[in-house]
Amino acid sequence: MSKSNSLENGLLELIFKNTNFANVGDATGLRGSSTAGSLYLSLHTSDPGETGDQTTNETTYTSYARVAVARSGSGFTVTGNSVSPAANVDFPACTGGTATITHFGIGTASSGAGVLLYNGAVSPNISVSTGVTPRLTTSTAVTED
Repeated sequence: MSKSNSLENGLLELIFKNTNFANVGDATGLRGSSTAGSLYLSLHTSDPGETGDQTTNETTYTSYARVAVARSGSGFTVTGNSVSPAANVDFPACTGGTATITHFGIGTASSGAGVLLYNGAVSPNISVSTGVTPRLTTSTAVTED
């Protein structure tokens, strides 16, 4: 069993762009938040898995921090059943340590455990060392299916 394309697209629009999802339940449907806020992208050194939170396997290079992306059309692009950042997402440049970034996450908190909503592989992996600024491009995508 799988979700319909309409459901997948409607959920992504609601979660990532704060767009109302009409005709679910009653005529007003699932409503977007009164204040859209942001989602927080994170970098991981291995797959955080379906049971992980935002800290599971999160990188720890010096100066690393999650990056806020607005829940709007300026923050995310939804096409069909896929969502990607509307612009490249640059993380703070490494000022110490090393890491190999293999996965990214999208969650609800700027720091701490937070709810990990989605995660995916980074391809190619990002080798981080002093002076490297990790970047997720607009081709980084999450797909509902």
